[in-house]
Amino acid sequence: MKATPLSLSPLGPPARLPLFSAAVRAGFPSPADDFVEASLDIGEHLIKHPSATFFARAEGDSMTGFGIFNGDLLIVDRALPPQHGDVVIAAIDGELTCKVLDMHDQLLRSGNVRYPPIELHDNAELLIEGVVIHSVRHHRCSR
Repeated sequence: MKATPLSLSPLGPPARLPLFSAAVRAGFPSPADDFVEASLDIGEHLIKHPSATFFARAEGDSMTGFGIFNGDLLIVDRALPPQHGDVVIAAIDGELTCKVLDMHDQLLRSGNVRYPPIELHDNAELLIEGVVIHSVRHHRCSR
């Protein structure tokens, strides 16, 4: 899966939105609670290190097994040290890709069996650009 960095515009003033105290069931419906517990700043909730965070657009289908689909917006944090099992944005020989970091086997793994893992050879130019901390997907088809 290719990752395309997006230019950032200033986040602007925090946008606080209502946060309902009741969880929303994904199975059978339940009676709704009619009160708001608090407000939530979505930027504050999703971005812990604003000066070290960037957005990228996912392209392709190699990460679908990890819930990342073509067109998803990736929120990437450069302040986090990459760990085994993290979804990362990596530059390999100058080309950006989104993969899971396997430090034990020295591989970048995809989430689709059609794409083999990328071996991290000693002579490969590898740079971890950041750790993907969230992905955002649109659920309403655009027309």
